Amino acid sequence: MAAKHKDRLLDMVKSTTDIGVNLFFVRQPYPNGLGDAVRLAKSFVADEPFVVMLGDDLMSDKVPLTKQLINEYEDTHSSILAVKRVPHEEVSAYGVIDPSDEVKPGLFNVSRFVEKPAVEDAPSDLAIIGRYLLTPEIFGILDNLKPGKGGEVQLTDAIDKLNETQRVFAHEFTGDRYDVGNKFGFVQTTIEYGLTHPEVKDKLRPYLEELGKRLLADDKGAKAPKK
Repeated sequence: MAAKHKDRLLDMVKSTTDIGVNLFFVRQPYPNGLGDAVRLAKSFVADEPFVVMLGDDLMSDKVPLTKQLINEYEDTHSSILAVKRVPHEEVSAYGVIDPSDEVKPGLFNVSRFVEKPAVEDAPSDLAIIGRYLLTPEIFGILDNLKPGKGGEVQLTDAIDKLNETQRVFAHEFTGDRYDVGNKFGFVQTTIEYGLTHPEVKDKLRPYLEELGKRLLADDKGAKAPKK
């Protein structure tokens, strides 16, 4: 990039490497579930609380969701996971909490954590989303946890087990969440982020407006009575 005088791109790359962060990787050899994947990070975490961030969940808020969880941990010194209200008919796609009481606005004690319940059995509409702050005791549970739903080691099951010996809180996230783990969510996220991106927003907005007009015209034409 330096040889091609792509200075702006070069600065962007340098900005990710000049902040003193070391990246370590461990490979999950088989798709044995999120709980198994987290278990493999044990040697990196040691005896410290840690954050799990799922890459297909993007969160947007004035205060980043991970920082919100850290702020709550500083008060509770307990594991905390993020939840968000979802349409009731969608709860079977998530882990769901059964809240016992609201400690303060947006922070819940939890009776149990249920992985992908049937719609009629779901204890609430508060679904677990892709941010967790966990204490290291979770690893002892994961080491001995049997596979659950789908024949995989479920992190939700381990958290439910942890909740039997130490409190695990749920923090309700009220910002915007984008799920890029499905096709529609990926397209939606691309459009919404594009509408705020300084490089493309000025071209994208009028394009979408014109596209909307064309689609509306096509729809009206399709519904017009034939003579």
